Amino acid sequence: MKILVVGGGGREHAIIKSLKKNPQITQIFAAPGNGGMAQDATCVPIGALEIDKIVAFAVENQIDYAVVAPDDPLVLGCVDALTEKGIPCFGPRANAAIIEGSKVFAKDLMKKYNIPTAQYEAFDNMEAALNYLQTAPIPTVVKADGLALGKGVIIAQTREEACQAVRDMMEGGVFGKSGSRVVIEEFLTGPEVSVLAFTDGKTLKPMVSSMDHKRAGDNDTGLNTGGMGTVAPNPYYTDAVAAECMEKIFLPTVAAMNAEGRSFTGCLYFGLMLTPNGPKVIEYNCRFGDPETQVVLPLLESDLLTIMQATTNGTLAETEVRFADRHACCVIQASKGYPAAYEKGFEITMTPEAAQCTYVAGAKLENGKLVTAGGRVTGTTAVADSLEEAIREAYRLCDDVKFENAYRRSDIGRRALQA
Repeated sequence: MKILVVGGGGREHAIIKSLKKNPQITQIFAAPGNGGMAQDATCVPIGALEIDKIVAFAVENQIDYAVVAPDDPLVLGCVDALTEKGIPCFGPRANAAIIEGSKVFAKDLMKKYNIPTAQYEAFDNMEAALNYLQTAPIPTVVKADGLALGKGVIIAQTREEACQAVRDMMEGGVFGKSGSRVVIEEFLTGPEVSVLAFTDGKTLKPMVSSMDHKRAGDNDTGLNTGGMGTVAPNPYYTDAVAAECMEKIFLPTVAAMNAEGRSFTGCLYFGLMLTPNGPKVIEYNCRFGDPETQVVLPLLESDLLTIMQATTNGTLAETEVRFADRHACCVIQASKGYPAAYEKGFEITMTPEAAQCTYVAGAKLENGKLVTAGGRVTGTTAVADSLEEAIREAYRLCDDVKFENAYRRSDIGRRALQA
């Protein structure tokens, strides 16, 4: 079988490494992939947003199955375009990917179908938003409506900060068109949990839960990032919480999307807050999270391709989805200065042992050498019988992944251990 994976980051590398375990797969292509994936897949110089070129490549190379991993091509209809040419895909069509593509759509969906979430107001007029903020409870959360690489959320501690965030988004255009509409919502408190789930639009099977570390600095300080590390499972996500989420959030979301004529297939990501009033949805993603994928897939014992095909064929109910009863920790190494300004072009080296457990994101091949080419550069994951052991092992392996100007947090998993 020939597989095409659309995307070029650590998440895609984790998906490719997991797919490679299936002996039926003869070749995996990645579009565009990156230099660090070249050992595991054939990288094709086609950008993830060049949908016409992706479709032409898939047809020409007789691709048997495509995995569209990032949010942008999903929202732009990459699955629709490939499916039209008879190429089966993992991922939602554009009309379902809107659950991530528009925060306003997602919040309105939850309100309509009584899915627990923070109270909110949506605005496409800046003056109206600024007026609302004069009396809104503080702290408050300001979100850009559209996709913003995970950075379009501002937790404002003061009214001034909230108003500035609105101006930056709606007038300053810091997130382009994504910020032309904003959602202003109630600030929730409690532990955060990420749950990714496979769904074929009828059946939903959750993956093991995880805990992300979004802030750039230790002790959750500094700027918000795309994620500096993850652990799984999340100790706050007990069996009782999982049962409540399934009943009040997961299944109602699948049913709501069906009722709207937007049946969702692929991976539905639930960003949850376990508030004193029960679990609530902070956000939906229409795809595997990054870096959650890098900590969840190493625990998957069932065959990934079989599960993915079941989401496409509507046979998920009969398909085994089994995870190891173990713990995993992923530590991200970034370029110093990320998520603001940073230098790139430094050579990356790693021992064979570390390479087996490392997913490469911001890197490219230059004169036969792997060099840094982005903010988040590598994610190194260890699996062990205890969380403590997984954390220790992940940091040990990280020491063997070297590049100049490397930066990482030193406290990934500390909160989980305290829990």
